[in-house]
Amino acid sequence: MILDMAAPSRIVINAVMTSVSDILGIYPRQAIADLIAAGHVRADAPFEDGQLQPASLDLRLGATAYRLRASFLPGKTRTVKSCLDNTQRGLVLTQIDLTAGAVLETGCVYLVPLQEALNLPGGLSASANPKSSTGRLDVFTRVITDHGEQFDQIKDGYDGLLYVEIAPRTYPVLAKQGERLVQIRFRAGAPEFLRALTVSIDLTGFGNDGIVGYRARRHAGLVDLAGRDHAADDFWEPLRARHGMLILDPDEFYILASKEAVAIGLNEAAEMAPVALEMGEFRAHYAGFFDPGFGLDSAGGAGSRAVLEVRGRDVPFILEDGQPVAKLLFERMTDAPDILYGEGGSHYQAQGLRLSKHFV
Repeated sequence: MILDMAAPSRIVINAVMTSVSDILGIYPRQAIADLIAAGHVRADAPFEDGQLQPASLDLRLGATAYRLRASFLPGKTRTVKSCLDNTQRGLVLTQIDLTAGAVLETGCVYLVPLQEALNLPGGLSASANPKSSTGRLDVFTRVITDHGEQFDQIKDGYDGLLYVEIAPRTYPVLAKQGERLVQIRFRAGAPEFLRALTVSIDLTGFGNDGIVGYRARRHAGLVDLAGRDHAADDFWEPLRARHGMLILDPDEFYILASKEAVAIGLNEAAEMAPVALEMGEFRAHYAGFFDPGFGLDSAGGAGSRAVLEVRGRDVPFILEDGQPVAKLLFERMTDAPDILYGEGGSHYQAQGLRLSKHFV
């Protein structure tokens, strides 16, 4: 399902740019590189290989984590730092040094200043999302900004620091300065969706063993965010569906996959969104960005499914094979990226039902 459209001309950005061009849409990798070169995206440390994705930029944790009493938004009149420094509010419980790594516990809320900051030109906004590996670990993340009134939304022309809220839900995680849990997309103009693709759940089973998904094991142990050799059986219970249905238990976390194969064209990007909040007692995704080239035959992604991070809510809920659970919203790119998703290698290209890269 690929939209065939002529590629618009390349956006050219330079160090004296004060506004974006008339071409609207999501910035590709090479335009993000131009933003960095022009100083509109800056960082405490040199940018690293692999941070630039086809339609997004990975953001890195800073050196300090603040354990909070509760999540918050600063609102239009305050900076994040002023909220943290306000002792009367008592928002900060403790500070944690991440330079050598530290454990972030389940049931707690942390705030970490990110290494990247922005000085966006007029007409350019941004949005953030957890990376795929973050969502599949049931680590809830949201980016906030100074004077922010919404999570994960960076206003047109924003000039300031970035912070990420981190709340591990199932597994405690070992986090270290420089880890990449979230990513950011840059958008010229207001969001303009080309189309929507409804995504349904596959409960027929993947492979010969009939496994339809995985349920997270509670009290399973620590996940090192830098590790790639955790034993999957220690953390996940494989699931099979009887009679094409699966009962979601309240507050349990599941990894499931779509019935539809998904392909993202060269000149488009997509983001996962709920079909409708009133349709069921579950949340159907955490990480939602799909980059150009995902699922494309030419990029080695034929047959790629959308893997869904599902959490049951207040009451047990029957999920049936083929039931719609989410939708992909497609947006125009300002230009095709110079590298497609998966061309440099990806754990998630050509995926069926797949856990995060931390598990073997």
